[in-house]
Amino acid sequence: MLGSLGWYCAAVVIGLSLHAGIVYLGLLKLLTPLSIRQFFKGIGQAQLLAFSTSSSGATLPVTMKCAEENLGVSKEVSSFVLPLGATINMDGTALYQAVAAVFIAQASGIELTLAAQITIVFTAVLASIGTAAVPGAGIVMLIVILEAINVPGEGIALILGVDRILDMCRTVVNITGDSTVATIIAASENQLDSPSG
Repeated sequence: MLGSLGWYCAAVVIGLSLHAGIVYLGLLKLLTPLSIRQFFKGIGQAQLLAFSTSSSGATLPVTMKCAEENLGVSKEVSSFVLPLGATINMDGTALYQAVAAVFIAQASGIELTLAAQITIVFTAVLASIGTAAVPGAGIVMLIVILEAINVPGEGIALILGVDRILDMCRTVVNITGDSTVATIIAASENQLDSPSG
């Protein structure tokens, strides 16, 4: 079981890394004048706070400060996009919940049909929108997903030991996504004062 838990953690971390690396950085390169180095240097402080607190809500003031001062996003854009993103843009959480639901089902010996897998994806997306921006909230919403596919909620006990570490990782992905979207919108509205270097 310990080996399976290790593979589960690896699947979540690899999924989060691919999502951030391909989707976010791809959009950043295509739609903004910022380099990837400038972007990560600009939001590094917010990412570190997100990793240590596991809370998009607690990180929000620092994310806004980094976006405005380091990335050149206008106050008008950051004050609208970033709070909205901290509330509804929890794609790191959605990815985690989908992987967790599949892992718990497999560990419980429950075969998932294609319909059940589609239900997991849609329910994870909807549940992540309603998830509070506080530590551990994703695990509570995971119960909703498990109930939707008739998997016993007691299976959550299998992943509780590693949830905090994965929560830290998915919060970094969430605020990276929020910052990426804020930068893209600022660039599209000509409200990005691109820093030099």
